[in-house]
Amino acid sequence: MFPTDKGASVSEYVSKIIEMIRSQTPHYKLTAMGTIIETETMEESLAILQNAYNILSPYSKRIYSSVKFDIRKGHSDRLNQKIKSIEKRIGDVNK
Repeated sequence: MFPTDKGASVSEYVSKIIEMIRSQTPHYKLTAMGTIIETETMEESLAILQNAYNILSPYSKRIYSSVKFDIRKGHSDRLNQKIKSIEKRIGDVNK
């Protein structure tokens, strides 16, 4: 999620969202092209999205967001387990 009317670099605004995510869940991963968040419930995910929007709203008239949900009940720590599953087959993937 980022404001579309702030120029080529929006890290100032994205940083505000990452600070909020960091305070709400220990299960997230920042990547160069987005942020992955693991929550226990859909409600938690939607609350984080709403909070992110609320953070950016005062700064911009247009906010872009792209969201995907992969919900698998009864499983946790999928951020790490999915990577480990691949690495078990082909070795280290993050260099």
